[in-house]
Amino acid sequence: MAQIEIIVGSVYGNAQNVAEHAEQFLISAGHQVNVHTDPDIDLLNEDAAFLIITSTTGMGDVPPNLELFFADIQADLPSLQGKKYAIAALGDSSYCESYCGAGKQFAELFAQLQGEEITPMLELDSMETFTPEEDVVAWLKQHNTQFSA
Repeated sequence: MAQIEIIVGSVYGNAQNVAEHAEQFLISAGHQVNVHTDPDIDLLNEDAAFLIITSTTGMGDVPPNLELFFADIQADLPSLQGKKYAIAALGDSSYCESYCGAGKQFAELFAQLQGEEITPMLELDSMETFTPEEDVVAWLKQHNTQFSA
C-alpha cells in the first residue's frame, strides 16, 4: 500500500479530528500514515502521497498553522510531478465567496506544481453535515486505493 502524509490545517480542532479519523481508516486499510500539523516544505520531498485536510479561516484564508508551509511552497515552487494528492476542505457555505477557500488555494497550487490529483476535492459544508469525520472516511473508502495505484 502507500505511504500517505496527512497535512492538517485546523483552527478550532475540527479538521484535526477529521484527520485523526482519516488516519485510523487509512492505517486499517494497510497504508503507512503520518499526520502533520506543522509541516515543513521538505515533507514534499518524501516518496509519498499527500492528503490535505484543512479548514478555512478569515476570508477564505489558510489556517495559521499552515501559513508558513503554504508560503514556502509558493516561494520555492517545488515540482510535484508524479506525486499523488487529495484534498478535503472544511467550510461554511454561508460565507459564499470564501467557502472552502483554503482547500481551493491548495488545490490550485498543487495543480500548478503538476501534482496528480487522485479525485476532485471534497467540500464539507458545516451547514449540511455535523459529522465531517464520517464523510471523509466514506470518501476515503471510495478512493484510498488510488493513493498507491
